[in-house]
Amino acid sequence: MKNIFIKAMAGLMLTVSATGCGDKFFDTDIFDGTDSETILATPDGIAVALNGAYYRLSQYYFAGNYATTIGDLSSDIIYWNANNSHQNASYQFNYLDTYYGFEYIWVYGYKVIDNAARVIENSKKLLAEYPESEAELNQYMAEAYALRAYSMFILTNTFGHQIKVAGQDFSNELGVAIVETPIPEFQNISRSSVGECYAQILSDLNASIAAFEAAQQYSRSGEVFTPASVYGLMARVKLYLEDYNGALEAATNALNMAGIKELATTVSAYESLYATTYSNNESLFYLALDTKTNWSANSCGTLYTTYCYGPSPYLISLYSDEDVRTSIMYWTNQAGTAYVNYGATTPWFGGGKYGQGSFNAVGGGNPACQTNYLINAPEMFLIQAEANIQLNKEADAKKALLTVAMRDNAITSISDLPSGKTEIMEFIQDERARELFQEGHRLWDLRRWGKKANLYAYGAPSIQYQITDANMSDIIFPIPQSEINAGYGIEQTPGWAETRP
Repeated sequence: MKNIFIKAMAGLMLTVSATGCGDKFFDTDIFDGTDSETILATPDGIAVALNGAYYRLSQYYFAGNYATTIGDLSSDIIYWNANNSHQNASYQFNYLDTYYGFEYIWVYGYKVIDNAARVIENSKKLLAEYPESEAELNQYMAEAYALRAYSMFILTNTFGHQIKVAGQDFSNELGVAIVETPIPEFQNISRSSVGECYAQILSDLNASIAAFEAAQQYSRSGEVFTPASVYGLMARVKLYLEDYNGALEAATNALNMAGIKELATTVSAYESLYATTYSNNESLFYLALDTKTNWSANSCGTLYTTYCYGPSPYLISLYSDEDVRTSIMYWTNQAGTAYVNYGATTPWFGGGKYGQGSFNAVGGGNPACQTNYLINAPEMFLIQAEANIQLNKEADAKKALLTVAMRDNAITSISDLPSGKTEIMEFIQDERARELFQEGHRLWDLRRWGKKANLYAYGAPSIQYQITDANMSDIIFPIPQSEINAGYGIEQTPGWAETRP
């Protein structure tokens, strides 16, 4: 089996080509591609190579499914109806170090990182040779730095310990391998600490902002990184670091640059966010997935429909009857006929944020073609709220929190929110569950808050779990065994199996 560090990406994925279930996991063939040394020799070639890095990010192996969905599947807010076994190892917590989901995330995360490193390295080389393309090359570097930071953040959280847990520092725990330059063939590498990985992530995010400033230009499309989405990612990273002042500043910058001051609070406005491709105008960064480029059976939309996953009864209990977010939640039988109520013992979810219009009376949407929204404005308001309450700024926390909480039409003013640091923080924790469902945050939230949780839900519509009071911050996923077996320096996390609840 090929290993990501043995064959250090002799070429780059250069075209946006849809692949299906037959795609070879470790296949490094280039589809309609060009040798990397040739393609990276001109600014136009750099642009094509950068497009390839985005494509690898968006594939279902990584942000297009596995790297995004694992954060919710391995938590208390997801229900699996057990009629189709798919990605259920992480849901049931019976995974081994040979679980294909971990291999997918590991290898494709490093494909993105390696491709981004090549774009950065060669863009720097071309700056002197192509002065007329200085702005474009700086923009390409800015986006590549952000891509590398995003992928490193995913890998560090997935395969390392949470860096901060309710104030306790785990910076010295094993993280993943840091890649700043393209990896030569057959070179041994080693894992850095979680703290060193986060330092690299922040360094890349700062370099991205600096490159955007040097470029004085950026795309206006949410399909690529922009200054707003880079600040959005920075806000998330600094929140995990418990750098509340930094998280607050970055989230505010993200919202200001995106020009977003309020969110949809009516049923029609909320439904419109997920009605068609790229229709979410509250999103800062999303994947370029549509009817032409999608992952079919391997898509998030299929996972939340045919492959039997949906909101847990516990999560459903957190919404009021007046919450507009429930307008895109409905249940069907396998044939697609809607149930009147969520009362079936084997519920089939209708897709939710991946329903693409199938939740409304018009119907006709294909969940497999729905967009993955990765960095969004509501998260920024919730980061502002959490950062402010941790900084003992209750009024500011409630102001930011209200912007999201008004999705529940029973909440109309600050006076409808709780008071007191503990009570507000508990509300924020529930609000993140309600708002960020299907965006892949829940596991990491539970870990960083040091909260116990119930897992592996069953018996809907009753709230029941096979695993109770699990210490979420203790859970560490293993490095794929194929990587360990390759013998190029990556060591396994000691005792990972004992951390399974």
